[in-house]
Amino acid sequence: MSSLRTPSPRPYILLDAGDDKERDGRPPLLRQLTYRSPRILLASPRSASPRIDEVRQLALPSPRIAEETPQAPLLDDRRITSRKAPFALTYRSFKRTNSLLASSSPRVASTSPGIRSPRIDEESLLSQRIAAESLQAPPLLIDKKTTSSSKAPFVVLGFECLESTAFNGISTNLVVYLETVLHGSNLGSASNVATWFGTSYLTPIFGAIVADTYWGNYNTILVSLAVYLLGMLLVTFSAFLPPEVSSAFVSTKTLAFVGLYLVAIGSGGVRSSLLPFGAEQFDDTIAEDREDKASFFSWFYLCVDFGPIVSGLFIVWIQLNVSWGLGFAIATACIALACAAFLLATPMYKRSMPTGTPLKSLCQVLVAACRKASLKMPSDAALLYEASDDDKDDSCFYQLAPRIAHTSEFRFLDKAAIFSDLDVALVEGTSWKLCTVTQVEELKILLRLLPVWTTSIIFSAAYSQMNTTFIQQGSAMDMNIFSLSIPAASLSSFEVLCVLAWVVLYGKVIVPVLSAFYSGGDGEPSQLQRMGAGRVLMALSMALAAVVEKSRLASVARGELIGIAWQLPQYFFLAGGEVFCYIAQLEFFYGEAPDTMKSMCTSLALLTIALGSYLSSLIYAVIALFTATADSPGWIADDLNEGHLDYFFWIMAAISTLNFLVYSAFAKNYKLKTVLS
Repeated sequence: MSSLRTPSPRPYILLDAGDDKERDGRPPLLRQLTYRSPRILLASPRSASPRIDEVRQLALPSPRIAEETPQAPLLDDRRITSRKAPFALTYRSFKRTNSLLASSSPRVASTSPGIRSPRIDEESLLSQRIAAESLQAPPLLIDKKTTSSSKAPFVVLGFECLESTAFNGISTNLVVYLETVLHGSNLGSASNVATWFGTSYLTPIFGAIVADTYWGNYNTILVSLAVYLLGMLLVTFSAFLPPEVSSAFVSTKTLAFVGLYLVAIGSGGVRSSLLPFGAEQFDDTIAEDREDKASFFSWFYLCVDFGPIVSGLFIVWIQLNVSWGLGFAIATACIALACAAFLLATPMYKRSMPTGTPLKSLCQVLVAACRKASLKMPSDAALLYEASDDDKDDSCFYQLAPRIAHTSEFRFLDKAAIFSDLDVALVEGTSWKLCTVTQVEELKILLRLLPVWTTSIIFSAAYSQMNTTFIQQGSAMDMNIFSLSIPAASLSSFEVLCVLAWVVLYGKVIVPVLSAFYSGGDGEPSQLQRMGAGRVLMALSMALAAVVEKSRLASVARGELIGIAWQLPQYFFLAGGEVFCYIAQLEFFYGEAPDTMKSMCTSLALLTIALGSYLSSLIYAVIALFTATADSPGWIADDLNEGHLDYFFWIMAAISTLNFLVYSAFAKNYKLKTVLS
């Protein structure tokens, strides 16, 4: 649909707009007064009625206004009551325009010689009022509870604290529960935990698709909470039952696993929608909100780390020393409280409609490239099709999105942007026959991210040992530190503290030291360099775990037990790998992602954790297949004193080192995206 842009009907609106300071190079809000014409205004001059001609004449600016008013960008449709509204107009400007039309107006001086200034008398004021009322601008849904004073972000942060506590109250000590209560083997329990943990990080990508395409963030969170709470109740109920209890339909173990996978589904939906839902509570047009939004992400990350600390120090102790059922019940109470608080705060939320999925655009590029496989590429990439500024309208989002510079990689996909004679009749830039260069480059970005993403899966496979083999190793050691009994699963809380220590160490020590060596810049490593450093630290953590396990086996042979404090260094370096890799990975994927794929690429970054857990389960199965015999229990035995867990850790260290070398080769040749506009 074409746009008929009209400046303010009175020069006073331009003068009043000066009170709004420009931000980020954008014109003030009142200068963004942009009408979107109804279809009747787009009729040809021959078919236009006198009434329409009158409206068009009234829409024309005076010479002075036309010279002083720049072309304003279209307002975001998300601020309008309905996407089918014929035009967009800010409620404040619309109200002020009507009040100004009702007031008297002085003569408007002309700045161009030979052009007479129009005299705005009562008759012209009446005509302008009739024209404005005929447009029938819909007011915005203005809710004072969604402004910068809203308490909704605090509710979201509190919700995340409770949800993180509930999830970690289940997951932190789960491998011990499966072994001691449900009588699972070491290998089987580690494999089950890794698979369940992977599922918990696989479901967010499906939750993101559902939220973006169908339900929206709020509804996705509500439905996920219902599933989440049901799963927690089943796990808690199974913990109060004797493990031998079974009926014709379900056993205690089956009930526990059904509850666990309901928790995985529910937590995935919440995890995919809660952060973007909290971010959309802020208004980017308000300077205070933009600052609060930047700090919101930092506080959200701290709330994620709140759960492992509370569960590792408090809930785990209750599970081991009081009752498993009581420990799970506390975690269930946390998610129930979070659900109740989220529902009670519903009136203060700012909700947005689902925006759709970008998968259609990716498929269009592939189909268009295949259809034009026989065409010859032009010698100049500038001849490829790209949307122009004059083509921008609401019919094609990709014409409104920033354009991405053309790259020479994957040249076959460029054929989707070849403009042939058969494409002359196409009026939109998005089709199954002709795509823009920006659309093609978006698909190329995903292809370039693929190798980096793949190496992150292997990194996550090593990281998942913290929830499985690290706990099993600690359970076979002396769990006393300075006369205090420390459960092996509680060391995950120490890992969280190490994460915070690495964040401080990075900002206060590492960056200043690097700045002293590299005077040409700020000294801060790039995101790719930080991800590489994280892979090195992960390999070092696996090597330290192997050394500790070898020392533990040697002490057992002497009839002694070494203390669990020996595990602290491997947790410390694992935390460093998490800080350097995972945080940089989220930043990198979000920064490289096209504007239409921010949520998808963020979900892909989280998906590496899920696939890493699945890969860890596969590694367990392969090692058991090749090491377990009739005479030997294998490397990962039910009694670790009879196995060789140190060999397994050496294998993981070797895989992590090889993973770093492969990653370095891809990262060295990676081309960052370039945005043209």
